[in-house]
Amino acid sequence: MNSKIKLGILGGGGDSLIGVLHRVASNMFDRYEIVGGVFNPNYDENLAFAKKIGLDESRVYLDFETMILEESKLDSNERMEVVSVLTPNFLHFPMAKKLLENNFHVICEKPLTTSYKEALELKNLQKTKKLVFAVTYTYTGYPMVRQMTKMISDGEIGKIQKVDAQYLQGWLNPVIHEKDKRNSTWRLDPSKSGISCCVGDIGTHAFNMVELVTGMKVDSVLADLNTLYDDNPMDIDANILIRFSTNAKGTIRSSQIATGEENNLRINVYGEKGALKWEQENPNYLYHLKDDAPLQVLKSGHGYNNDISLDGTKLPPGHPEGIFDSMGNIYKGVARAIRQETFETAEFPSIEDGVRGMDFIEKTVESNSKGNVWIKLND
Repeated sequence: MNSKIKLGILGGGGDSLIGVLHRVASNMFDRYEIVGGVFNPNYDENLAFAKKIGLDESRVYLDFETMILEESKLDSNERMEVVSVLTPNFLHFPMAKKLLENNFHVICEKPLTTSYKEALELKNLQKTKKLVFAVTYTYTGYPMVRQMTKMISDGEIGKIQKVDAQYLQGWLNPVIHEKDKRNSTWRLDPSKSGISCCVGDIGTHAFNMVELVTGMKVDSVLADLNTLYDDNPMDIDANILIRFSTNAKGTIRSSQIATGEENNLRINVYGEKGALKWEQENPNYLYHLKDDAPLQVLKSGHGYNNDISLDGTKLPPGHPEGIFDSMGNIYKGVARAIRQETFETAEFPSIEDGVRGMDFIEKTVESNSKGNVWIKLND
């Protein structure tokens, strides 16, 4: 089947960064056609936005339930095939569950749900339905992250002995110090965000990156979280020790009150023969360190990179690619899976990655609440 995949979108209307990111990414390789959705809970604003981006108003629905009902009436060659869930965290589970129950493939923003129990329920349902389910840990689509992952799996740095990951932002700093502002921010509201703000929002990205590039599962965590103010129920800063089932250990540091920081995601992996370092704010470079050789800088787009890295590179060397390209690579991998084409598992994060992320979030919060103790993750 060569026709474009019919894509519906939930959330992401107006000037939403997430909405722009997903719409651009879905159009990047001409694999999808956005046919409708529910972009805003206000129906008038929903229609106005749909008109702005050129959609047929008949496929823009009053609410999620109406969308499911009406789309399910359409012939298979007309109805949405996959739906992207870009809503606040507390809506991910009920929406994704109903989509699976009605035989839609799903692309869901992270975190997958607001609890590990819900995540497991979705995983079991997805397994029964045999539908494609991606969780958009956006940064996994960068070519040099893929290069790093393959080099480590090929043994180029030897046995891993230490991992250091960080994700530092500062956007909450102007908000957190005023009670009215912090009380009106949805990410600091447990009823909308879940049990965690910082770890649930960005720490889970760092955790996913650790498990992706190393090919190893984190066995246990010890966390020290900071809420900064007694009336704030949510973590906004986290320092987490991690252990693997091997002798390797590491750290994950995440913060949304790191004054002046923008989007400082970095991961360093140290092996017995060498090390690799990558940073999101300079994503087209991968640094290869050895004890007995000068620092080597690998750049995206060159023929010396591996196939999966080159597959995710759209421009010649020297032309920077960014987060839109990374998300576009994820959408391309999902398209291949939906069309039952050959694809590699590293092309998009799966529902299993989403479940692991929810387990990490819950165990991190548990570790902190019990007095900073080691807590073992589920297998």
